[in-house]
Amino acid sequence: MNLDLAPEDRAFQQEVREFFANSIPEDWKKTVRAGLRLSPENLVAYQRRLAERGWGAPTWPKEYGGTGWTPQQLHIFWSEASAADAPAQFHQGLELIGPIIFTYGSQAQKDFYLPRIISGEDWWCQGYSEPGAGSDLAALRTRAERDGDEYVVNGHKMWTSYAHVADRMFILARTSTEGRRQQGISLMLVDMDTPGIRISPIHTLDEKHHTNEVFLDDVRIPATNVVGEEGMGWNYGKVLLDRERMVAAATAMFLPQTLRAVREAATRRKTAHGLLIDKPEFRAKLAQVEIEAMAVQAMVLRLMADAAAGADSGPRGSMVKLRWSELTQQATALWVEALGPKAQHFAALGDDSVLPEDMPFALKGALYARVTTIYGGSSEIQRNIIARRALGL
Repeated sequence: MNLDLAPEDRAFQQEVREFFANSIPEDWKKTVRAGLRLSPENLVAYQRRLAERGWGAPTWPKEYGGTGWTPQQLHIFWSEASAADAPAQFHQGLELIGPIIFTYGSQAQKDFYLPRIISGEDWWCQGYSEPGAGSDLAALRTRAERDGDEYVVNGHKMWTSYAHVADRMFILARTSTEGRRQQGISLMLVDMDTPGIRISPIHTLDEKHHTNEVFLDDVRIPATNVVGEEGMGWNYGKVLLDRERMVAAATAMFLPQTLRAVREAATRRKTAHGLLIDKPEFRAKLAQVEIEAMAVQAMVLRLMADAAAGADSGPRGSMVKLRWSELTQQATALWVEALGPKAQHFAALGDDSVLPEDMPFALKGALYARVTTIYGGSSEIQRNIIARRALGL
């Protein structure tokens, strides 16, 4: 990829910069820098602002309502978003099920769902993992039995992020027990207000409600809600998981947000021997993470260039996901270190006016970052993919 911007790209960069300068409220920025998601209400509001500008689906082709941007334009968009402390767009509908629908779905599914994803009208969640079927997704036991023009679904989904606010869910369910475990699995679209769906919250280490258990008891799903062919869900699911790793690639472009917060905190922090930022050992740790973040971003550019050329990137998406998740953990931990002992508290103690505003966000971000090496395929799974596809092991 040529990183020298052509005049039209410089004009686009200025347009994007001006948009973000006027579109990101100050009260969003501390949350974003911590690597935390904004509230669903704020993320929907952000998605609508982008959609009104025609930028609601940056990675989609124009024919489906996307921007049709080049890799260079995507890089500019994400870089300027990062510089402005803008959030990453919520990806479940936009980057996971949306592209599967426009690639494999029926025309009716495309016409109905795609515009609602771009506009932010629908919020999607992912019904993949189950008790005993997380990384080994082929072990899933949720069943979908055909009954006339409907499927009757029974099962239990686990770690379903934002199911409690979602309008719709895409699930993998077993429609046949014949053949290999990967066969006989279908991908289905489910309205969350369908009778028989029960949601139970899971409170995580950061004391937030992100994720849930979802129970499906005799849930009736129209047969027209099957994506593509019955029994081909494993194939579609693999494509979707590859895209989920690509989401991590896009998110890697936002690492500088947290690193800026680390540098600012270290610049404020006074020690017995001067400012923390002036201590050689701390500067070395921060510089190392900053350098490695730049290396990951360079790998993202290669991914984007491969995509533009129609080339197979092999395991590079897994490599980016693996390294990005590790660096996110390192960066947020370094932020806590830069803030000092009081950062160990979720809320400011004593006189709030004398404590930095980013105190509670840093620790929440560090705790939430622990999940990044688990979701979207754990680090162990990513290493197995790299070993097989890159090294032939």
